[in-house]
Amino acid sequence: MSKKYRMIHDENLCIGCQACSVACRSENDVPDDIFRLQVRVETKGTFPNLKMDMRRQSCVMCEDAPCVEVCPTKASFQTSDGVVHVDESTCVSCKYCIVACPYNARFMNPVTKAVDKCTFCYSNRVKKGLDPACVTVCPTDALVFGDISDTSSEVYKKANENNLLYPKAHLGTKPKVAFVPNKRGVSYE
Repeated sequence: MSKKYRMIHDENLCIGCQACSVACRSENDVPDDIFRLQVRVETKGTFPNLKMDMRRQSCVMCEDAPCVEVCPTKASFQTSDGVVHVDESTCVSCKYCIVACPYNARFMNPVTKAVDKCTFCYSNRVKKGLDPACVTVCPTDALVFGDISDTSSEVYKKANENNLLYPKAHLGTKPKVAFVPNKRGVSYE
């Protein structure tokens, strides 16, 4: 039976340290000046009434992935367990998938000359039973990853203990990355 991978980013635990981004760069040989993932800090309000939201920016592994649908060579594809990949050997760099991605999560890799993005470290870690690099280095456990269909998994427990939000859920792409919204600080929404 295929696993149903999910990642949850808890904005209440995230401190914006960028350890996840550094681990990703190191693990996946991401070239300088581009990112597979970042945590972006959004500050709202005026001092002393401030609120800082930590927003993860990466591929959200859509179940209904627009990037896969538009790829003319099938270089963008989805594994049986729902992880979206790019086969750089068949990518023709047409950039259709970059345009189709509503999450701004894809980019041209200047080294491979193919489209690149977060892969949940699928080939180099997850297939070996390890967590993605970003999850392993998070000092506050703001990232949880695993098989959501496994009722004993941390990701299952986190999902059932929190009200999860999904990025741009109104688009119907069914992301596999969710977040626990920030409840710290002054609310301005």
